[in-house]
Amino acid sequence: MIESEQRRASPGVKLAIDLGPLLVFFVVNWFAPVPSVLKIFYATGAFMAAMLAAMLISQLKYRHISPMLWFSGIMVLVLGGLTIWLHNETFIKIKPTIYYLVAGGLLLFGLVTRRNLLQMVLGSAYPGLSEQGWRLLTRNWILFFAVMAIVNEAVWRTTSTDFWVAFKLWGALPATFVFALANVPMLMRHGLQFEKGKEEPPIPPTQ
Repeated sequence: MIESEQRRASPGVKLAIDLGPLLVFFVVNWFAPVPSVLKIFYATGAFMAAMLAAMLISQLKYRHISPMLWFSGIMVLVLGGLTIWLHNETFIKIKPTIYYLVAGGLLLFGLVTRRNLLQMVLGSAYPGLSEQGWRLLTRNWILFFAVMAIVNEAVWRTTSTDFWVAFKLWGALPATFVFALANVPMLMRHGLQFEKGKEEPPIPPTQ
């Protein structure tokens, strides 16, 4: 589904909608005035509320909720709800792993069936990209998601909750942007064109 020209969010607004809830999670986890053992649960509740707000803003202002925002929103609400209900932080910690595996699996399915799902979702963000470029980009994201799923499992299973949260903020999030930027030269060789006056690279998928 492609947003209409009249309602299409600017890259900055789209980034705020996609990443705003995650930033709320980090802020509440670090600054909530509660014992350390409870911070993750307060942060999860705030994450859920912020995700609902982001989806509502996207629908009301732009009359569109992107497939990735739907995907992330449902996962946050389900796994976040289980985290709070069962008072077990494991559910929110495995959320990135499930996201990476499901997203990578869907992209792989699309490649195998010759229906490029990444192109269907992000086509308007990569104008001019050739079919070969889409295949290479999809392959690269599949590999990235597989690696990140393994890394997330290793981190949350072997370190403290505070370290895992710090890893998400200072490790996983920057890695996603660096990986997206690293793909730009390849994409430009396969026809990617930036809109006149807009030289920023396409916004990468987030979780």
